Amino acid sequence: MAVHGKNQRLKYKRRRTGETDYRRRLKLLRGEMPRAVVRVSNTRVVAQIVTYEKDGDKIAVQTNSSELHSHGWPKDASIKSVPSAYLTGFSLGKKALAAGIDEAVLDIGLAASTKGNRAFSALKGMIDAGLWLPHSEDVLPTEDRVNGSHINESLASSVESIRSKLEGASS
Repeated sequence: MAVHGKNQRLKYKRRRTGETDYRRRLKLLRGEMPRAVVRVSNTRVVAQIVTYEKDGDKIAVQTNSSELHSHGWPKDASIKSVPSAYLTGFSLGKKALAAGIDEAVLDIGLAASTKGNRAFSALKGMIDAGLWLPHSEDVLPTEDRVNGSHINESLASSVESIRSKLEGASS
């Protein structure tokens, strides 16, 4: 809705286009904890640890699901599935701990907060890596979905081997 006239105030562009919920963002920033940002696109999962600074947000650590191929993720498997989101979160958690960040708060943006979705799968990966994030256990996906056994059994073995590689890489 366009607002016209000399006494009308135009809303911020990112609010008008539905890209940012500034009330939710302000609540997250008031906590003064780093934010674990998880975004699921049409092709991949992106996870970042972001800190607030007055001149703009700073990305402390980041990873995306495209990096899973270098760890042995099957070429024909989706990199935006629940198992790949879990491994992306696990990788981010290990990188964050190596960078000295041990706690954060989840920021899923405008994504729907459905129980067991890909954003919460990434959350489970970060928690399993050792990062502390406030959460409720009932939003996390089941172990079968995280391991990929609902897709096929060969994917479940790939998830385990990549997870052990990521654990070994951070030690």
